Amino acid sequence: MITIYHNPRCSKSRQGLSILENSGKEFQVVKYLNDVPTAEELTQIIKKLGIAPIDLIRKNEAIWKSEYKGKELSDDALIKAMVTNPKLIERPIVINGDKAIVGRPPENIKTII
Repeated sequence: MITIYHNPRCSKSRQGLSILENSGKEFQVVKYLNDVPTAEELTQIIKKLGIAPIDLIRKNEAIWKSEYKGKELSDDALIKAMVTNPKLIERPIVINGDKAIVGRPPENIKTII
């Protein structure tokens, strides 16, 4: 089952959702601002993405700039920051089996569906 971690207020996330809808494949939508992934779930997503936790963080968010920017943070601390402040999670994230991709640009999603 394909899963998209989606923020309806984000244009890139809406574009990613549209790509999935047009694919004809079955998928589920996780509105991650309401249904926040646990630290364990986020760790698994990061492993599937094949990136470091810092690479999943939206560094232009006000909460990042005011609370975290310039600090030395461990991977666990970065994951905890994303769980505590899910706005920090880059979006959309699409998972298909053991593969995942950040849909920026949204066309990247086509590579895993």
